[in-house]
This record gives sequence, structure tokens and C-alpha cells, in this order.
Amino acid sequence: MADPSSYRPKPGQIPDSPGVYKFRDEHRRVIYVGKAKSLRQRLANYFQDLAGLHPRTRTMVTTAASVEWTVVTTEVEALQLEYSWIKEFDPRFNVKYRDDKSYPYLAVTLNEEYPRVQVMRGAKKKGVRYFGPYGHAWAIRETVDLMLRVFPVRTCSAGVFKNATRTGRPCLLGYIGKCSAPCVGRVTPEEHRELADDFCDFMAGRTGTYIRRLEKDMMAAAEEMEYERAARLRDDVEALKRAMEKSAVVLADATDADLIAVAEDELEAAVQIFHVRGGRVRGQRGWVTDKVEAVDTSGLVEHALQQLYGEETGDSVPKEVLVPALPEDPEAVSQWLADRRGSQVSLRIPQRGDKKDLMVTVQRNAQQALGLHKTKRASDLTTRSRALEEIAEALGLDTAPLRIECFDISHLQGDDVVASMVVFEDGLARKSEYRRFQIKGFEGQDDVRSMHEVIGRRFRRYLQEKERTGEWEESPAVSGAVPAPETVAGDGDPFDNEPREDDGRPKRFAYPPQLVVVDGGQPQVAAAKRALDELGIDDIAVCGLAKRLEEVWLPDDDDPVVLPRSSEGLYLLQRVRDEAHRFAITYQRAKRAKRIRSSPLDAVSGLGETRKQALIKHFGSVKKLKQATIDEICEVPGIGRRTAESVAVALASTTPAAPAVNTATGEIIEEDDGGSTS
Repeated sequence: MADPSSYRPKPGQIPDSPGVYKFRDEHRRVIYVGKAKSLRQRLANYFQDLAGLHPRTRTMVTTAASVEWTVVTTEVEALQLEYSWIKEFDPRFNVKYRDDKSYPYLAVTLNEEYPRVQVMRGAKKKGVRYFGPYGHAWAIRETVDLMLRVFPVRTCSAGVFKNATRTGRPCLLGYIGKCSAPCVGRVTPEEHRELADDFCDFMAGRTGTYIRRLEKDMMAAAEEMEYERAARLRDDVEALKRAMEKSAVVLADATDADLIAVAEDELEAAVQIFHVRGGRVRGQRGWVTDKVEAVDTSGLVEHALQQLYGEETGDSVPKEVLVPALPEDPEAVSQWLADRRGSQVSLRIPQRGDKKDLMVTVQRNAQQALGLHKTKRASDLTTRSRALEEIAEALGLDTAPLRIECFDISHLQGDDVVASMVVFEDGLARKSEYRRFQIKGFEGQDDVRSMHEVIGRRFRRYLQEKERTGEWEESPAVSGAVPAPETVAGDGDPFDNEPREDDGRPKRFAYPPQLVVVDGGQPQVAAAKRALDELGIDDIAVCGLAKRLEEVWLPDDDDPVVLPRSSEGLYLLQRVRDEAHRFAITYQRAKRAKRIRSSPLDAVSGLGETRKQALIKHFGSVKKLKQATIDEICEVPGIGRRTAESVAVALASTTPAAPAVNTATGEIIEEDDGGSTS
């Protein structure tokens, strides 16, 4: 590990101008490339106290052994040079998007004498017009099959074309009218190229012209009583309309735009792009990347723009690019895009209307793509096995932790303090085993004390279950008077308690984990370990996962265990921790919402929601109901005298609200039935 001060440039050596910089390791390999408006200011940020750096940035600067830079004239040149260097050197600490699949394109080979329509994948070739990408190749073939009725462009391979030219007989498509058969001279090269150009124009979104022209020709043929020709033109119009229906109109103003959305977590990010041409979604693609550098949403968007348009020119760069967040220097990026297109490009965040609604859809696709990526990674048996083995090796366990329980504390400024317990078996979530707790031992905010209480309550129940099922004769450790946890399985109603088991079967807390994970660092781990020691349990491993640095803490260790970022074991621990956090905060929010919605009438036994609403509707407010007599309450339909007395007693026992104070005069504002007067 290198000391950044050993290769820090001397003061005044770095120019105060735009440029691009490279960090190299001891083997002279480029490990990071970046750009800056001011090289001096940007590079100074890397050579501050290591404790103040983001963990990923700290890893990069301690891996590097030297830094060098290149001065450029403008920020646009810096953007272009940064993209070129990232592509050339493939630095390990730069965000690099990778396609989650090889997307197929509809391609028209305009660089050939007789252009061909075909499905193409991989790197784009010069002189070929591309449309898409599409989700599936069969979607392209269906579209092409419909359009060949109107634009009978060649689709055959070079070998088939040469064989037809040699024999003088076209292929089947030539006989059925879905190819103009240039191979046998039915059309000239110029006429065939014109068909290919019309095909490209239609695919680019200029659809109305051709449909109106065909409809006009159809009407003319019908007037001249050429009914067969009119019928054929009618079928051509229907074919084009069916091809258009395969991509619904999403923007009514026939906009050409690309919409980019980003979904991210601490470790990974997913990008989704919708290509809209002529107001219709003509293609979609997505990427997933590891966040190997300290980068926010703006940085991810800028990297996505570089990846998407770095090799594109002309109409491949649309007039409008809609993003969830603007890059750090939006003017420079917009100018770079304009240079690649050859005309002005609008780079902005959609604020309202159809474009904002479509961006929500793209964002939803990005979230689903990230979730699917994580699900695929988690569902692979080999990957899960490797993750459990890595955890066992890193924590010094004798066997792989086949059952992992994770605990998290959640509260809102000390109110509604709750905890969650989630269970993963064989690396997969076991939602039926999830439990949640209310902190009952004390009031206020103390995560460490809360963790100690929850771990103690959970494993006291474990010892009680073992004793109840006869696994040992006696258990002095379970004699302590600790409140039993309020629990519920899965993601059901947070206020429904699970019924007790009377059949003797070992359920709920009967199964011990091999590993307990707590959300937090050394203090939380120490509290969990202390709770287990107090119960005499010494065969369950404990660790903590600190969220900020993603470090694994063990009891009595001064230094954390740092798992590699590419470690499947770290990924599994993060999934467990994040699921515990989600489960805890869901419960806490539900409790808070119920508390906010509570009413003094909730304390009246036998008073249901319907009669509560009837009382409020009759008197107008709880305050006026509180001022009513028992006889007046009895006037409400459905309220008997006994219920009215219960309501009056319940409201009389409530604490009156603090009086309002006029902040200007200091006078107490007293309210009467008609409103408030001072």
C-alpha cells in the first residue's frame, strides 16, 4: 500500500487549467482516469488526509504510485480525452458499464451496392444504418416481415445473392413479392437503393408520409376500378400500421429523444435507456455496473452518456437527451453531444407532462433491472455456496453458516424504537422466519442498548424452546424476567401477533443460527456478544457490518475484516443487512402511522370504527364531543347510554392539549365553541 504523499506533486507544479489526469500503479498500469475544470483543485482533493476520503477513493490513491496529467483547452476536449483514455486503458477504478445482454439491432447495409436488411449484434460498422436496439431478435423479424410488403428490400446473404445472380432465379421472397429481386435485374441498383432509403426513413419515424401516399394511391386505383391493385395497397397500409403498432406512441409531438434512468445502491448501479424516435419507443437497452469509484448519480449519468454516444455521430445522437440528474458540467457535455451530432442537443431533466411520465417508466425499468441482476446473482447455487465459504473463511468459522440471522434497530428520533430479525438459509431469504420486536426495556434512543435487549430476548426464547421440547433437563439461564418479544412472521400486518404453539413442535425461535449479523460496528457487536455471554451461549458466531465503509467487525477485535469488493461473501452479508434494515424501517413506519392516527376514542371498549365516525360526524370534532353531555351523546344513532357513559369517561381522562400562545403578545389564546379569541 503506497503513501499518497510519496508521489504528491510539488506545490505550484499542477496547472490551474482544464485537463485530464491518470493515476498509475507501481507497474505503470493506468488504474484511474478523470477530468477537471481545474487540475490543481481536483488533484488537491486526492492528497488530503486519508480519513476524510471516500473508502473507494482511499483505496485508489493508496494503490496508485504516480499521477500525471494532460492540459487541454476546453472542458469539451477534456470530456473527449477522458472517454478515449478510459476506452484505451480500461482503468480498474473507473465505472465501466457492461451490457446485461448483447442486444440485436435492425441494420441496413447502405455501404453495399444492394443494401441488405438484417439482424446484427456486436460492434457497429461504418456505413451501416442501425435501428434499435430491440429486446429480442424475433421482434425485429416480425417488423421486417410486415414492412417487406411495402419496401421489398433484399434480406438474403451474400452467398444466396451470388447464387441467384448466377442461376438467374430469385429466392422464394422474390417470387412472393417480398423482395424486389435485384439479383436477377428486376430493379436497378438505383431503384433498390431508393427502396432502402424509404425503408430507413420509415423506421426513423417519418411514417405519415408513406401511409398517406399509399392511401391516396389506393383511392385512385379504386376510382379507376383497379380493384386488385387497390386491395394490395390496402393490405400494404394495414401491414405498415401493424408494424407501427408494435411501438406505441409515447410522446405526442413526434419527439426524437433518448431517456436515461439510473437505479443504484451502495455497490452497483443499473442504467436503462429508451430510444424514442418519432414519438415511439424504437429501442431499449440496459447496463449494470459495479460502483468501483466514489460516484453519485450525476457522475453515473455522465459515464452513461460517454458509453452511449462515444462512438456515435449524426442522427444516432438525438436532438434531446433526458436524464434524471445533470452531469457536473452540463454545458460541456451538451457541447460534446452537439459536436458528435453536428447540431444542437438539448440535455435536461424532464419536469412535467408526457416526458416526465415516460421517465418514471424508464426509472421503473432500471429498478427492475437492478433487482433482477441481484436476484440472478443470489439464486445461483454455486455463487451462494462460494459466498458462504468466503464468509466462513473470513470469520474463521469451522463450517459454512447455513443459517444467518441479522438484526437491525430502527426509530425516528428516539420514538417508536423497534428491531427486526431476518433469516437467510443457504444464502436465500426465509421470510416465514422473519421476526420483529418492540423495545420495551427503556425509553429513548440507544442503539447499543436496544441491540443488547433484542439479542437477549431472541436467544432467551431459543433456550426456552429447547427446554420445552426436552432437549435438556434444566436451564438456569432462562429464569430472568425479560419481556417476551412481540413477533410476526413474514411481511404481514405489523400488529398481528403470531399465535403460540401448543403442539410441542419446535417453531419460531427454536432453531439457532450459525452466525448472527448486526447492523453496526464495534459497539453493536460487543452488545450482541455480551447478551450471548450472559445466557451462556458460546457456539454462535457474531459479526457486524458497518454500512459506511462496508467493514466486517468481530468481537474483541480492534481492526475490522475487510472483504474484497468482488467477494460474493461480502455481497451476501450486504443483502442480509439491507433486508434487515428494510424490514425494520417498514415496521417502524407502520407503528408511527398508527400512533399518529390514534384517537382518544380508541380506548372505549366495544366502540367500532363505524360508531366512531358517527360520533365525529354528529359533533364535528373530538373537542366538541368532549364538551357534550351523556344525554347529547345518546342522541347519536347507534349509541346507547352505557356506551355514551364509556365515551364520556374516556374523553374526560385524556390530557388536555397545551394552550396556544400568541407569539407576538405572549397572551394565551383560549378557544370557545365558535372558534378562538384572545
